[in-house]
Amino acid sequence: MRLANGIIIDKEKTFGVLKFSALRREVHIQNEDGTVSEEIKERTYDLKCKEQGRMIQVSIPATVPLKEFDYNAEVEIINPVADTVATATFQGADVDWYIKADDIKLKNKQVSKNATELSNKN
Repeated sequence: MRLANGIIIDKEKTFGVLKFSALRREVHIQNEDGTVSEEIKERTYDLKCKEQGRMIQVSIPATVPLKEFDYNAEVEIINPVADTVATATFQGADVDWYIKADDIKLKNKQVSKNATELSNKN
């Protein structure tokens, strides 16, 4: 099996309900001389995952604006892909899994109280 493009994920079966926790880290681009630049390559967020029963980390490109959702807000990840990084050891290899996505969005956008009141008057 070839995993060059990662593993496409069925979001509902794999993750179930996802709740926003926090920004975990920002990965910066390295300059040619090896120093770290101010430019951000990607951001990784912690999400509570109902189906997995634990916190998962999801990385999205820095071209997507910073996500500052409320704690425990229900979110969805857009186009998630699981991939791996293997490191050779004396007894084989250690494999780390990671999840990348195009974006993280609120699952059910909250309708403001004023908007609801206006629609009820009409």
